[in-house]
Formats: sequence, C-alpha cells, structure tokens
Amino acid sequence: MSQPHVAILDDEAEIRRMLADALTDAGFRTSTFSRATEFEAALKRTAPDVCLVDLGLPDRDGLALVHRLALESGATIIIISGRANISDRVTGLELGADDYIIKPFEPAEVVARIRARLRKSRPAGGSAGSIAQFNGWEAHFERYVLIGEDGVEVPFSHAEGEVLRLFLEAPKRLISRMQMQETLGGAAGESFDRAMDVRISRLRAKLNEDPKNPRLIKTIYGAGYIFLGDVVWR
Repeated sequence: MSQPHVAILDDEAEIRRMLADALTDAGFRTSTFSRATEFEAALKRTAPDVCLVDLGLPDRDGLALVHRLALESGATIIIISGRANISDRVTGLELGADDYIIKPFEPAEVVARIRARLRKSRPAGGSAGSIAQFNGWEAHFERYVLIGEDGVEVPFSHAEGEVLRLFLEAPKRLISRMQMQETLGGAAGESFDRAMDVRISRLRAKLNEDPKNPRLIKTIYGAGYIFLGDVVWR
C-alpha cells in the first residue's frame, strides 16, 4: 500500500517543518507550501490524500481556498488556524472542511486526526465498491461526482461524500445525529449539527430535491435522517 500523501499549506516555516517531521515519522509522504499560488499549481500535477490548510495566508483568502478545494478535490481537508472563534470553526466546516484544528496544537494530535479521517474515508468492509446506483443517479466515490440520467456530472465534496456514503450504505434505516457524529467524527455540539445541516442541504440540492418535500433524504424531526432510495453497489 502506498504512503498517504499530505499537502501542508502554512506561511509559518516552523509549523511546516514541525508538521512535515511528525507526519514523515508516522509514515506519510508530505509536501509543504508557504503560498496558495504554489500550492494550487502543485495540485494540478498531483492529488494529495489530505490537505492541511492555514487560513491566514499572504496571497489568498484561506476560507475561499477551502471552499474551492471542497468542490474540486477529493482530498480530506483539515483547517489549521489560530482563529479559535466558534463562528470561524462553523464557517470552515460549512464551506467543506472535514476538520478544524486550532493553533497551538500537538503534532501527535494532527497525525491522529488524519489517520482517523482516512479510516473513515475507506469503504466499510461490507461495501461492494465505489459506485452506487439509486433512483436514476450514480454516485462515483473515487471521482467525487454524481451522474444523472441525462449524463450530466455534478461534483460533490469529500465532506458531502462522507455523508452521502453513510446514507447509501444504510438505505431505509434511521440514522441518528449521534450515529453521524460517531461515524464521521468531530465534536458533538452546535458546530457539528450546523455542518451536517449544510452538507445535507447541499446534497439535496445536487439531487434536485424539493427542499420542502425531499423524496430521498428525509428528516425525521427529533430523531435523525432516513434515505428512502433503493441502492445497488458495484
């Protein structure tokens, strides 16, 4: 099995070195960048498994970059930032980040969170493959796209894909908020709940669901969600 590749974007040289050393010792491949422009250029040549992104960048708005990564890449996105306000954490998660780590941090915690995220990204042992067919749609989890009956491709983010896969692996079964938190990771509370609401809302929009009367992803108020489609994996 090849070593997972972690791309580190931070304008502080000491933090880049500290993270790269810890991740290399833990068996990861790393690449480091101080500016968003060089980071984005590198992404055109290679696709990392994980992106660690600082929000305080000298040449780009960090949150805008996170949002673009969430829409266009299949990587796990983890924000590393000195911004500790709940509003910043919620915004980062709403824009598509998979996790948010506040500076200062212990490198061992970053390694542990990356490992946990990569474990959650793998298909469960009982899953048949990376393509799910349901209600006229195909979800391609290796490419992070939905394909409709008209052949049009609709991209989804890694974070949205985690939620969609959770539903598709348990169709017609109630999935509680607690189950989502335990499976997808993250601290329980308002920021996690809001991040889930945003991801589900975006999935419904991409599946052309009526937000007032969704046919596939139903909200069971006070209990959780249930996916009502018939799913075939291949």
